[in-house]
Amino acid sequence: MSRADGPAEPDGVAAGQDHGAPAGRRGATALVRSGGAPPGPAGGAQVPGSGTAAVRTPRVLWTFGLLGSELLTTFRRWRTLALLGVLAAVPVLIGVAIRIETRDGSSAGGEGGGGPAFIAQVTNNGLFLVFTALAATLPFFLPMAIGVVAGDALAGEASAGTLRYLLVAPAGRTRLLLTKYATTMAFCVVATVVVAVSALAVGALLFPLGELTTISGTRISLGEGLGRAFLIALVVAASLIGVAALGLFVSTLTNSGIAAMATTVGLLITVQILDQIPQLHALQPYFFSHYWLSFADLMRDPVYWDDIVRNLGLQGLYAVVFGSAAWARFSAKDITA
Repeated sequence: MSRADGPAEPDGVAAGQDHGAPAGRRGATALVRSGGAPPGPAGGAQVPGSGTAAVRTPRVLWTFGLLGSELLTTFRRWRTLALLGVLAAVPVLIGVAIRIETRDGSSAGGEGGGGPAFIAQVTNNGLFLVFTALAATLPFFLPMAIGVVAGDALAGEASAGTLRYLLVAPAGRTRLLLTKYATTMAFCVVATVVVAVSALAVGALLFPLGELTTISGTRISLGEGLGRAFLIALVVAASLIGVAALGLFVSTLTNSGIAAMATTVGLLITVQILDQIPQLHALQPYFFSHYWLSFADLMRDPVYWDDIVRNLGLQGLYAVVFGSAAWARFSAKDITA
């Protein structure tokens, strides 16, 4: 029988089915493209007389299952564990360096000295090591780690040849993109917490803990200081929303995970350099990194919220712009190419 006489083939993934996939995968792909789902409870098939609830509930559960699978896959990779290990080591190196410098009788980060904010206070209170470590890692180490994870989110799947099969399941491109972004944001939180917890542990081991002095000169209790440290960690994690969206957008532009990661990190470094050029002062408030260190205002009494709000608003704007661009690109991308 000729092709013209045979039954019409269903549409595949991205304007053309994956002809190399098994027949079962091709059938599932056709269902995904048509908006349906494989039969059976796991696929969310509608049971006669049961209304729409039988369809919606399994799909919601499948979404959480996809997110859980992505989280497990991401955090089990050796690359991810290595990145978290490097981030955990930064506070250790800073704490040990300050301890050795103090033992030698010199002042760590004293008048005229360089180094991250709060570093001069670390010897008096180990809790300041949390703020110092976050200030040291936020300009480069944390965004670089986020750029690696975000850049590899979709490009890595395409490079490995698994992206087309992810869309065979009843995921949908929008749902898969949101899942990848949620996974990247989860890594933002985990990476920030790793830095903060490592710094708190090292600070408690090497330096005294107790009441601490704010930037404004007032004294607050250790409990309130820990609360502010937790709030600062949340703000730092939220400051990485823009980088995560940018990396995800770059990941939709190429099928090479390495190229996507390198491009994202390169853009990060470029923006950091431009943010230091005085002649670009009119543009710098729109760079995603411009207000990153505004979390220091949380250590004032009362707290200065202006730059913190600007930072969070700017990150939200970057997330909307580059998230929309990533969706537009990914929804039209031919993943069989």
